[in-house]
Amino acid sequence: MNADPEYTVQGGCLCGAVRFELRRPPLSAGYCHCTRCQRRTGTASSVSAFIEPDTLHWIRGADLITGWLPPTDGAEKCFCSVCGAHLFSRSRDGARVGIRMGAFDHDPGVRPSFRQFVADAANWEPIPEDGLPRFEAARPRDL
Repeated sequence: MNADPEYTVQGGCLCGAVRFELRRPPLSAGYCHCTRCQRRTGTASSVSAFIEPDTLHWIRGADLITGWLPPTDGAEKCFCSVCGAHLFSRSRDGARVGIRMGAFDHDPGVRPSFRQFVADAANWEPIPEDGLPRFEAARPRDL
């Protein structure tokens, strides 16, 4: 798919060593309440914007990205090796990429539209009644 000349949004890590640009809007966004996301972020959930992998372009620092691949299942978690900022995750086959919403410099133009792994939600922070669809485990891939 071609770039959208009307759309670009940039983002990066905390220290600025890693910078990226999206050249097409994200497909969707959502919250994940799984235990891995809780431990990775130190929060009750993680929110990501899901993109087509070829829309992500590195401005600088691609060589500074370090990944952690869970031993049994789940997506690779990728972060800046300098400051540790969590930037994105990608499926094992590379077909799905989720950019952490906090990594964007400005509004990427997408809003969370689901909550997944709510069965693992932290008991110390109730999930808000926001009307978003909830999935006990992973959401269906067509959302």
